[in-house]
Amino acid sequence: MWRDDPATVRPMLASTGEAPLDAATLAYEPKYDGIRAIVSVLPHDGTVGVRLWSRLGNEKTAQFPELVAALQAWGRRLDRPVLLDGEIVALDAQGEPSGFQGLQGRIHLKAPRKGAPYDRRGRSDAGRAFTARQAVAFIAFDLLRLGDEDLRLLPLRERRSRLGALFADQDDDRLRLSEQIVGDGRPLYARAQAQGWEGLIAKRLDSTYRSGRRSPDWRKLKLVRRQACVIAGWTDPRGSRPFFGALLLGLYDGGGRLRYVGHTGAGFADAELGRIWKRLRALQVTDPPFDTRPRTNERPHWVHPQLVAEVKFTEWTADGRLRHPTYLGLREDVKPEEARQEPDALLERPMARALSGGPVISGGPKGPPEITHLLAQLDAIDDAGGDGVLELPGGARLEVSNLRKVFWPRLKLTKGDLFRHYVRAAPYLLPVLADRPLVMKRYPNGVAAKPFYQHRAPDTLPAGVRVERVATGADPSTSSGSPRAESRGGKRRHIVGGSLVTLLYTVQLASISQDPWFSRMGSDLCADDVAIDLDPPEGVRFSRVLDVARWVREELDALDAPAFAKTSGAGGLHVYVPMPPDTRFEAGLLFCQIVATMVARKHPKAATVERSLAARGRRIYVDYLQNVRGKTLASAYSARANDFAGVSTPLTWDEIDAGGLSPRDFTIRTFADRIEAVGDLWAPLRTSRGANLRAVMKYAEPQRR
Repeated sequence: MWRDDPATVRPMLASTGEAPLDAATLAYEPKYDGIRAIVSVLPHDGTVGVRLWSRLGNEKTAQFPELVAALQAWGRRLDRPVLLDGEIVALDAQGEPSGFQGLQGRIHLKAPRKGAPYDRRGRSDAGRAFTARQAVAFIAFDLLRLGDEDLRLLPLRERRSRLGALFADQDDDRLRLSEQIVGDGRPLYARAQAQGWEGLIAKRLDSTYRSGRRSPDWRKLKLVRRQACVIAGWTDPRGSRPFFGALLLGLYDGGGRLRYVGHTGAGFADAELGRIWKRLRALQVTDPPFDTRPRTNERPHWVHPQLVAEVKFTEWTADGRLRHPTYLGLREDVKPEEARQEPDALLERPMARALSGGPVISGGPKGPPEITHLLAQLDAIDDAGGDGVLELPGGARLEVSNLRKVFWPRLKLTKGDLFRHYVRAAPYLLPVLADRPLVMKRYPNGVAAKPFYQHRAPDTLPAGVRVERVATGADPSTSSGSPRAESRGGKRRHIVGGSLVTLLYTVQLASISQDPWFSRMGSDLCADDVAIDLDPPEGVRFSRVLDVARWVREELDALDAPAFAKTSGAGGLHVYVPMPPDTRFEAGLLFCQIVATMVARKHPKAATVERSLAARGRRIYVDYLQNVRGKTLASAYSARANDFAGVSTPLTWDEIDAGGLSPRDFTIRTFADRIEAVGDLWAPLRTSRGANLRAVMKYAEPQRR
């Protein structure tokens, strides 16, 4: 019935990040603390087949027989198969969802012997004793398929409406619809604080379902810090404690190396100690899996890094260790190589509001205290000679140096001035860079000296800077860590944007502009948006660039495609077009090529698609060729390495139509006043509907005379 096996469908994953608590475009749900599950319910000829899979595709049907029974009873009322996404949770004595620890015993249950019956509550011989002690429920929050219809390309609001209709008359407490509030998550946040929830999930109402991908369309807003860690070993127990004293924990960095992040001996019941001990002994090895052998309080023993533990903790220390970690349980649904440091984004952080859309002023009395405090620190470091340590919101620290070094000689603007710009721009810029690999163009001696490009991340990085191994070349499936392999389509370590510490670290490396890919991690073969770059020859007035921008908009209007414009920060202008979900780069490139070619044909004296400088003459180059995997343009709100310290600044089409603009109107000196006056003009690009790519087919139709 379905084109692909439901067992191969992977759930969409949320990014850890910031989001406002009162946005009409968002829906808010509790972050349930359980096991993510894809559930297939297939009614057929009076029987109902039910299967449950974890997010890694491991079947969980046998571990939760009472949920199977409940889903079978519910499925008898359906006239079509359904595929659900949701969470399996343990229930407390009051029937409310409780912690992940309550599910630990279920992970180890085996399938019942062939032909063994379930009782009337759905319990087999294997699970009957345990299910009597621990109640569970399945909480559905998304509907992926209904009958023959694949719903994943529909917006969340419509999928949710259909899911609600299916659950309207459902009265079995083992099957529930997730709680959801649209537009104002503050009451849910207050309950989360009062009841000690892990956090909330904020979801864009217009978001499609991106199977198997981590997307900023869904955001985890944490109240409690949680981290999945690789178990690298254990220590001898003290006193009368059985089995072991503490687990030794590690996380993988962007280069695939396991680094030590601390140990935990808290949170274990004796039964859990014994269960883990048995698995640890089977994995024991002689040497530690870390590059550097960590110091431990008791004698260590090492294991092959195959087990993943979930811990909660209070904060990250300056040297990259977990403070006060407490064991919560083993994670069978997380691969060891996926255990990497989660971005530190807590709802309780005051910076959350500043980094998610509220107006940010340039450090005056009206500015958020976090921005004002960072600017004050920069001033103090500058006054003390230019070298020091920035204390960032959330506890991160970043060493900075040479703030007095002149980067723009004509204007006498310094590296410190560049830092100040990016601190002010961070609330608007970080969502633009989120989850995108960055290419750095570094100017260690300022804009008058020769720069160099850096794709590969440095080997040593400050704590909190995100690095991922990113496929290079045409065949991303090739994987190798050698420099030679990188040049022929392997993988290399890239800095990935989205956090304040990562942004300011690139500034410390003298990367003047921010140059992100057009794709994000997890969907690097697909472009979120595409751009047409209007590049004028030297000496051509900016008014002519605005003319060409209007012609580009006319072509896009004819295709009913949304368009967003910004200055390049130099002499040109960029027109961005959002793409539908999962648009391959080849399709986006072809779309832009058609639009650019039509503009050049209709206005041959002013616009061209000729790549040769000699062939362009005095015409504006309508460049569509940037829309290739791995290529970049300077992002909105980026500073630029030109003599007037320009900033790539979003414009309204009314401003473009009115004319009279100059790129020199938009600089790091004028940025604060501009953003206060107009707000974040680039934010709508992230929520805009994608262009209808089929609309360009009209150019292939024969024209009637």
